Amino acid sequence: MAPFAVFQATFLLALLSLRTYQSEVSSELSPPIPESLSVSINSSQQCLHLRWSVHNLTHHQELKMVFQIEISRIEPSNVVWVENYSTTVKQNQVLHWSWGSELPLECATHFVRIRSLVDDARTSKPRFWSNWSSWEEVDVQNSLGHDTLFVFPKNKLVEEDSNVTSCYVSRSHQNNISCFLEGVHIHGEQLDPNVSAFNFNNVPFIRDTGTNFYCKVNQSEVVKGIILYVSKVLEEPKDFSCETQDLKTLNCTWDPGTDTDLPKFNNSQRYTLFESFSGKKKLCKHKNWCNWQVAQDSQETYNFTLMAENSLRRRSVNIVFNPTHRVRPMPPFNVFFKSVSATNATMTWKVHSIGNYFTYLCQVELHGEGKVIQQHNVSIKVSGQYFLSELEPVTEYMARVHCAAANHFWKWSEWIGRNFSTLEAAPSKAPDVWRNVKSVLGSHIVTLFWRPLSKLHARGKILFYNVVIENLDRPSSVQQLSIPAPANGTELTLDQCSYRVHITANNSVGTSPASVIVISRDPEHKEVEEERIQGTEDGVSMSWKSQSGDVIGYVVDWCDHPQDPPCHLQWKKLGPNTTSTVISSDAFRPGVRYNFRIYGISTERVASLLEKKTGYSQELAPSDNPRVVISNLTSHSFTLSWKNYSTDSQPSFIQGYHVYLKPKEEQCHPGFEKAVLSDDSVCCKYKIDNPEQKTFVVENLQPESFHEFLVTPYTSVGEGPHDTFTKVSIPDEYFHVLIRIILPMVSCLLLIMILCYLKSHWMKDKCFPDIPDPYKSSVLSLIKSKENHHLTIMKVNDCVPDAIEVVGNKLEGSKRPFSGARRSLTETEFTSKRAYLYLLPTENSSGPEPCICFENFAYNQSASDSGSCGHVPAPREAPPSQLALLTSPENLLKAPEQNYVNSLGEIPAGETSLNYVSQLASPTSGDQDSLPTSPPVPALCSEYKMQMAVSLGLASPSPNENSSLSSVALLDQDEHCR
Repeated sequence: MAPFAVFQATFLLALLSLRTYQSEVSSELSPPIPESLSVSINSSQQCLHLRWSVHNLTHHQELKMVFQIEISRIEPSNVVWVENYSTTVKQNQVLHWSWGSELPLECATHFVRIRSLVDDARTSKPRFWSNWSSWEEVDVQNSLGHDTLFVFPKNKLVEEDSNVTSCYVSRSHQNNISCFLEGVHIHGEQLDPNVSAFNFNNVPFIRDTGTNFYCKVNQSEVVKGIILYVSKVLEEPKDFSCETQDLKTLNCTWDPGTDTDLPKFNNSQRYTLFESFSGKKKLCKHKNWCNWQVAQDSQETYNFTLMAENSLRRRSVNIVFNPTHRVRPMPPFNVFFKSVSATNATMTWKVHSIGNYFTYLCQVELHGEGKVIQQHNVSIKVSGQYFLSELEPVTEYMARVHCAAANHFWKWSEWIGRNFSTLEAAPSKAPDVWRNVKSVLGSHIVTLFWRPLSKLHARGKILFYNVVIENLDRPSSVQQLSIPAPANGTELTLDQCSYRVHITANNSVGTSPASVIVISRDPEHKEVEEERIQGTEDGVSMSWKSQSGDVIGYVVDWCDHPQDPPCHLQWKKLGPNTTSTVISSDAFRPGVRYNFRIYGISTERVASLLEKKTGYSQELAPSDNPRVVISNLTSHSFTLSWKNYSTDSQPSFIQGYHVYLKPKEEQCHPGFEKAVLSDDSVCCKYKIDNPEQKTFVVENLQPESFHEFLVTPYTSVGEGPHDTFTKVSIPDEYFHVLIRIILPMVSCLLLIMILCYLKSHWMKDKCFPDIPDPYKSSVLSLIKSKENHHLTIMKVNDCVPDAIEVVGNKLEGSKRPFSGARRSLTETEFTSKRAYLYLLPTENSSGPEPCICFENFAYNQSASDSGSCGHVPAPREAPPSQLALLTSPENLLKAPEQNYVNSLGEIPAGETSLNYVSQLASPTSGDQDSLPTSPPVPALCSEYKMQMAVSLGLASPSPNENSSLSSVALLDQDEHCR
């Protein structure tokens, strides 16, 4: 036992000594532990700032050490960040380190600890980590306050497409909080019962004022939120370049890219220019350019670094260059033009001098009609000029110039230019002329056409056209016409001689070459067969036979608008070796037929018609059907005709016609075939291949049957529309026989009725007209006047009056003084006493039998020189009571002239009127007693009922008052009853 006890005691002592030694060695080799660790918070930056120091350094020397930092969240065991920080440490030096948290620091409690390692090659001690410092706890939630809800981070600025973490801290233990990002409900990660975190990945830029994120307590009005300010990502400057115009100032430019500025934050990018050789730095005032003064010393090379930075990022670019290789001159100046003519001009300019040995390379451009037509390079020192040639007269040009360094080309300067116009010159080309000749009544109507000269050939404003007409049969006969512009044609009337016509265009400078055309005395009228041609997508294609001999060319003419009166004649001239062409025109329309004439031009400039062509640029199906007339309708057939249907005016070439017939039976007549129409109806069709055949006989029909037909034209592109069918009824077998009998009978009956009607009217007008017409009286034929063979109405002077009946009216009632008003005849009672006055011819008179002559005022209002008379035999001896009234016709006519005024003045108003009494009419019953016992009886009946003037309401004058003369005065030709 004793030895064992001694051994045990010895072992324990040795072990204790070893452990004491290890402790001393470990204490001597262990690195110093960081001390005085403190942690502070920067809420705006969401950063933790650490401060610590190392006290137990020996020898007062600097050691390179590595510090390992651990950061835990919520609890110490939940480590979220580990980082090694290397630096050189001195005795009692305070060290700093910062860490930015993705999760807002207010959302969770953080723990921080640190340890160190000596990493200095000057020490031979083994390298191992020191012990950890104690955990430093950072809890911000305790200082938030007593509000129900908090949302973090506040006023966060991030870049577009970055990731952001947000959270809310609730004082309520109930899980009744909802959060929304731009109005969209989102769900977060529960960190503890009162905290939830939200991760926003690739945050987009929505607006300058930021993105809205808010949370609210359900069933409560508590709402809290934040604004995430998202800016554009700072871009690296593009196209960074520096150049100089005078080797005194460098102008550096770049493209800054997207602006990152936001209204809430001063986050706009800033630019700094740093030159490394001189060590100078300049803060640029502009975002896309900056000036730098060139040093006066002999520095040849510059090394520039352009730095761009904002609150979140920094970018930089670098260039190295020699300023003499980056010269971009200033624009030239004093640009002028001199010696400008119709085809030439000289351009002069000046440049800014940089040095005596500096040479410029200048480029001159000439623009016309919006494009570059000339370009030239010129080397100069200070002044330059260039001679511009091959210009067009009366043309506006723009010439410009820019320059660059000739030795080390960098960039052209800005352009500078001016406009100028060349002068006029005589036209350089003869007008393009054509003609149209018509022969009318032994003369030629020649219409000349010419196209206006192009601007290139007119070489100025055309003022007029000269037309010189030379008679080839009479060379001395020359006629000249001046046609003012812008006319493009004229019309000439020529006789049947041959003429040579010269047409020239004239401007203010001179005359163009002449176009010559010859009109032959015998223009060709030969009939040329017209050939049909087809149109294509490119136009109307045609060809013709080549003409051997003296043909120097061909002309094809046509009308652009053949359906309009001004057809707008167009023409195309071709060479002598051309026998085909394609005519195209913007005026061509589908469905319009165009006629083309092809002429050959001889060496004598005489045009002869060779061929005619007709065709369409595009054929169309017929739009209407012919109007069909039905004729020769019998019991077994009928004839269809459409002779008025014009095939020339159709929208395509008519190849024939289709006759459609709808039969009652399913069988078609011979020659017809079944066809299905567009409405699926079945009918019979007959095809007429000849377009000139415009009649068709439908045969083999049954009497008293019913048929429907339709006639449509067909072409290569289709047929006419299937309009309404025309109905026709086939008559009975004997119907045409009855028609042949009845129609002549009815015609003869109508003719007889018309003749009878006309004869009855003629008999009535001849023997007993309703109203006699004095101009048609047969009495006029009895008068044979030697002085007037065309007597149409009888005058008083042409006959001798025989007797005049005078009726005197005596009023029975009381007479009232004249008051200017008439009374009706029914209001006055009167008695009439009728007497006859015989007027016998004088002894010396000669002529026909005595007649009664009077004026018929009822038929001739012009009573001054007209009259009517009838032949009534008068007794040779007048009764004694009437001898006092006998007198000659001359005295009878003079009496009214002498007593007319007196007679009217003596007759009271309303007591007298003038009546017309027919001497051949029988007396009325009321007047029988007043008639003379032996009135003159007419021995000869004339067709004209002779009438006399009778005064109504006039008292019969007493014999001693020369009543006969007063009665005769009533027959004056100027007196009539109205």
